[in-house]
Amino acid sequence: MNNIRLALVGDFDPGITAHQGIVKAVELAESALHAAIEAQWLATDSLTDEEPLRAFDAIWCVPGSPYRSMDGALLAIRFAREQGKPFLGTCGGFQHAVIEFARNVLGWQQADHAETAPDAERLLVTPLSCSLVGVNEQVSLQPGSRLAELYGSDRAEAGYHCRFGLNPDCLDALLAAGMQVAARDSAGEVRALELTDQPFFCMTLFQPERLALQGVLPPPLLGLLQAVGQPRRVA
Repeated sequence: MNNIRLALVGDFDPGITAHQGIVKAVELAESALHAAIEAQWLATDSLTDEEPLRAFDAIWCVPGSPYRSMDGALLAIRFAREQGKPFLGTCGGFQHAVIEFARNVLGWQQADHAETAPDAERLLVTPLSCSLVGVNEQVSLQPGSRLAELYGSDRAEAGYHCRFGLNPDCLDALLAAGMQVAARDSAGEVRALELTDQPFFCMTLFQPERLALQGVLPPPLLGLLQAVGQPRRVA
């Protein structure tokens, strides 16, 4: 593994803790993989077509929503999914990845986010019963999932900064269409999802990039980068 071009889809803000963690996480990944990683931030409102995304080996839709352009974030996620590009979505990236999947795989064109469209006809992302801003908890990882493999455990420490998550009423439809649960909290709420027919397509509501601020390489980032160049998996 030599040079990797990584698209960081999101609106960079040096004051956001997760963004600080992402910068450090990329440095840790370079050292661990002995690779040069060219990570480039792509502001969501700069993405009006797929062309800028074609130059990248992997795509990470990062925290920081509401994004300046929801359409830009969804375009990047759809491109990754349809083109088989390794993809990671964390926090806001998780939320928008389930919306993209609902709209373009399930055909739910009215699928939306309660933070930006509270009166939408079909809300895929709704307020959490309890805010997870500043919360750290243990999550259970699904045996056999890519996340469990990467963490090497059936448990993981999860740090959050969010108030919105997956509408549980929509979970069955997502699972029937090919998504798989990769992590749940102690109450059984979904905290990570995967698509297993992709080289790597993982979404976490928590922010694993925060581990980098403790000097720890986030396992989901390792999985994302290791998947570069791998073919699609057989479903």
